[in-house]
Amino acid sequence: MMLPISRLAALTALLRPTFAAPQADTTTTTTDLVETAVPTLTLTTSVPSPTAPLTATLPSQASLPPVQEWCIGQIFCAGSLLQTVNIAQLYSDPKTFVDKPTSKSSQQVLSDFAALNLTTVTEGDLINFVDTDFSGEGLELEAVALANFNVNPAFLSNVTDPLLQAFAKIVHGYWTQLARSTNQSALCDAYPNGECESTLIPLNHTFIVPGGRFREQYYWDSYWIVQGLLKSELYSTVNATLQNFMDELADFGFIPNGGRTYYLNRSQPPLFIHMLYDYITITNDTSILQRALPLAEVELTWWSSNRTIEVKSPYTNQSYMLAHYAVNNTAPRPESYLTDYLTVHDPTMTTTLTDEQAAELYGELASAAESGWDFTARFEMDPQLGNPGLRTYNIKNIIPICLNSILYKAHVLLADLYGESDPTVAAAHLQTAGNIRAGILDLMWDAEKLAFYDFNLTSNARNGFFSVATFYPVWNGIIPDEILASQSNAFGYFAAVNLVMNKYNGTVPTTFVDWTGLQWDAPNSWPPHQYIILEALNALPSNLTTNGLPNPGSGQSTYDLVPTGQLNLSEDQLPGQPFREAQSSQNVTATGPGADINTLSGTVVNGGNATEGEGWATILGRELANRYVTSVLCSWHATGGSIPDLLPRLSDSQLNTTNSINNTGNMFEKFSNLDVDSSGYGGEYTVQAGFGWTNGVLLWVAANYGHLLVAPQCPTLVTSANSTSSGSSSGALAGVRSTSPMALLLVALSSLVVTTVVS
Repeated sequence: MMLPISRLAALTALLRPTFAAPQADTTTTTTDLVETAVPTLTLTTSVPSPTAPLTATLPSQASLPPVQEWCIGQIFCAGSLLQTVNIAQLYSDPKTFVDKPTSKSSQQVLSDFAALNLTTVTEGDLINFVDTDFSGEGLELEAVALANFNVNPAFLSNVTDPLLQAFAKIVHGYWTQLARSTNQSALCDAYPNGECESTLIPLNHTFIVPGGRFREQYYWDSYWIVQGLLKSELYSTVNATLQNFMDELADFGFIPNGGRTYYLNRSQPPLFIHMLYDYITITNDTSILQRALPLAEVELTWWSSNRTIEVKSPYTNQSYMLAHYAVNNTAPRPESYLTDYLTVHDPTMTTTLTDEQAAELYGELASAAESGWDFTARFEMDPQLGNPGLRTYNIKNIIPICLNSILYKAHVLLADLYGESDPTVAAAHLQTAGNIRAGILDLMWDAEKLAFYDFNLTSNARNGFFSVATFYPVWNGIIPDEILASQSNAFGYFAAVNLVMNKYNGTVPTTFVDWTGLQWDAPNSWPPHQYIILEALNALPSNLTTNGLPNPGSGQSTYDLVPTGQLNLSEDQLPGQPFREAQSSQNVTATGPGADINTLSGTVVNGGNATEGEGWATILGRELANRYVTSVLCSWHATGGSIPDLLPRLSDSQLNTTNSINNTGNMFEKFSNLDVDSSGYGGEYTVQAGFGWTNGVLLWVAANYGHLLVAPQCPTLVTSANSTSSGSSSGALAGVRSTSPMALLLVALSSLVVTTVVS
C-alpha cells in the first residue's frame, strides 16, 4: 500500500497559498525608518506535526531509490532513514528535516535508526527518534551586522513621492534583517568523523539570505539581491557575496544551487559573471579580478563540460554548442523528498512507473530545480494540473532560451573584463559567444511571431509555448534584425507586456497557462522577470522607441496588437481577470475592449502618470515599474505594513482577512498578477516572506524609475462579502479591496507554516 494523502495535505498540494510567518519586525518613526541594529535571531525548532495518530504505524513504502554517489552521508541522502522520516510526514515542509543538524555522531544516529523496527514503528517512535537525535534547523547560521551600512543611500533622492521614498527606505533597511554568517561555534566537523552531521556548506563571508525556508545563500537569487545591494551602497557585502561564490568554485568546481550539501548535484542559472561585472562597473574595484578571472573560467568550463551539447538545426543544418539543464539524479531531492516521492508514487494515479521511469522523472525534477523555474508548464509535454503534468516533464530535452542567453552574455562580459590584459582569451570568449548567439537566433527566434521559443530536442523543432523567457535574449544583448527593422516589430515583441498592463491588475506572469497549479505559471509573476522585461525595454536602440503606443482595432482589445500566433492562445483562452468589489467572484469579459479593464487615458490603473511625448517603450517601462511597486507595497500593507504619518495600519478586522493581525508587513517572493494585494501561490512549499530578490528589484526600480513612481491605489481589504470595511487607509491607498479567495485557507493551513523568526 502506498502512502495515503490526507484531505488537508491534498488541499495544500493543490492550492498552497498560505502566507509565511511574519518577517523581521522593523522599527519605524517619522524621522528614521530603518532599523540598523543586528537582529536577534530566534531559531525555533519545528515541532513535528504528523497527520496520523502517534500510535499509528507508518504506511508501507515503495522500494528505495538508487544510492546517489554525489550525495554525502547516509542520513540526509536518499536512503531508508530519509525516506522513512518523510513517509511519516512529521513536517509540512520536507526541507525542515534536512536542515536540522544531528545532535549525535553520524554513526550513533544511524545506529539509533537501525534499532527501530520499520514494520512496527509508530509515528510517536519516529518523533522520539528525531527529537532525540536532531537539533533545530538553521543553528549553524547567525545574524551579522552589515559593514558600512548607510541609512540614507543616494538613490532615495531619486524617489519623489514621499510615501514611496519612505517605503524604499524601509525596504533598504531589510538588508540588516537578512544578513547572515556562518556560526562557527555550531558547525559539525567534516563528515564522517564529527560529533554531529549537517548539510550546511559553511561560507567564509557575510551573505544575504532570501528569507523564510531559504535560510542559506542561493545562486541565482543573489543576482537580484546584488542589484539592490549596489543601490544600497553595500559594496562590501556584494564583494563578500562574490567571494563566497569564488570559494565554492575553488572547492567544488561549480556554484551549487544553494548553500547545502544536498544541492551538490546541480547549479542554477549562471549569473556569477554578470554579478562580478556589475560590481566592478559600479565600484571600479578591479583588484578582485586577480582571483575572479581564473574562477570565472572554472564556472564556464563546468557549464561547457557538464551541460553543453551539439545541436544541429533543422532550419539551416548548422551545428551549435548549446546548453541545457540536465542533472544527474535518480532519487527524490532531499529537500523535497516527499514531494518528489509522491509525484512518482501518487496513490491517486492508476499508472505505476517502472524503476527506470521513476529514475528518469527524478532527474527531470532535479533539472527543473536547476533551471530556477520549478515548476512550469513550459517544460511539460502535456501541461495538466498537478502530478499528471509533472510526470510529462521534459526539461532535459529542451534547449532553453534563458540559460543560453545568460551564457552568451557571460562570455561577452568576461571578454570585456579581460580587455587588453589577455586579448587572445578575450577573443576566444567572443567567438564562443558568437556561436551561442547564432544558435539562439537560428533555433529559438520566430521572425513571424516576433518571439523566442525553446528548442525541443524531442520534436527537433521550436516549441510554441510562450513565456517571459522570450525577453532574456534582448536583456542579454541579442536583438534580432527583425526587431531592429521597425518600431512596429519592436513593439510587437513587447505586445504581451502591453496586454498585461491593460487586461490584468498586476505584473507580467511567467506564462499565460493557469491550470497547472505550478508556481512558475499564471497567475504568478516574479520580481526577477519584471526586472528582465524593464532591462530588455532599456536595451532597445532609441530610434525604435519614439512612437506612441499603437491602438487596437475598432471593437478590439490590446490582444489585437499581439502578433498572430505569438501567445499560442486565443483571446478567450487567456486567464480571466476578476472584477473588483461586489463582483469579485466574476471575471471581466474575456474579449473585446471591455477586457482591458485597466485602460486609462494615456496610462493604466496603477501605471503612473502619462507625460506628453512619451515613446511606447518609456510608457511600458513606466507602467510596469509602477505596477511592480504596487504589487509589493499593497501586499505588504495588506499583511500589516504601515508607515507613520504616511500609511496607517489597517484595522485588525481587515488584517484578519490575511491572517496578519500580529504582522508588520510581508515582502513576498512572488505575486499574483490578478490581485495586487496578494502573494502568488501554488507550488511545493508555502509562500515565503523576506524576500531577497523582491527587495533587490524594488530598490533597483526605485533608483531607476523613482521620478516616475506614483503612490498606488490599493484596493481596501474587506472582512466579508456582506460587511463594510473599516479602518481603510487614506489618501493614495484608499479604494476597494476584495477578499482574495486564497484567504479562506489561511487559518486552516497557518499551523503548517513554520519559519525562522527574526525579532
